[in-house]
Amino acid sequence: AVVSTQSTGGQFMKQKKTEITDKLRKEINKVVNKYIDQGIAELVPGVLFIDEVHMLDLECFTYLHQALESTISPIVIFATNRGHCTIKGSDDIVSPHGMPLDLLDRIMIIRTSPYVLEEMIQILKIRAQTEGLNIDDDSLQCLGEIGVKTTLRYAVQLLTPSHLLSKINGRDGIHREDVEEISDLFYDAKTSAKVLSSEKDKYLH
Repeated sequence: AVVSTQSTGGQFMKQKKTEITDKLRKEINKVVNKYIDQGIAELVPGVLFIDEVHMLDLECFTYLHQALESTISPIVIFATNRGHCTIKGSDDIVSPHGMPLDLLDRIMIIRTSPYVLEEMIQILKIRAQTEGLNIDDDSLQCLGEIGVKTTLRYAVQLLTPSHLLSKINGRDGIHREDVEEISDLFYDAKTSAKVLSSEKDKYLH
């Protein structure tokens, strides 16, 4: 809500730092709602983005559920890559994405699908432009193919070392040879896990 903090929050909060209690929050909400009803203020919902939402515990989910009931609650976006897992703060409550079922029932779940090669190439091209990197189409194709086999994040991470290698080799842009050489130097997470599994007897436990 677009309201002067001096005219609202100043009524309830002292100058010293203090925790925002439930009582204080309710009092401020009451004033804000009153101003909205009178036309003094306009409600402009904010956006709250919570990544790795499965890391929240049961107490946090309970508070979020309650907060979403408010007429002045923000738009909340959750993100997670987990399937069925135990909700933190509980002993044995297993739920999709590690979120309580009653909260899941209140939200809209966006359908996602893996990136195809053309999409990866386009994203990599935009990222290279953003970072001011000169890269030819053949190199983008190579990075895209690597991304399809591994992950988009890994392919993006190869951009900077490929750029540095191209400078060392005296080139003014990233070439396929740079990408291939850098790719041979590093493991992506999946390949590293396979190596650890197949050669576990060579590592300390």
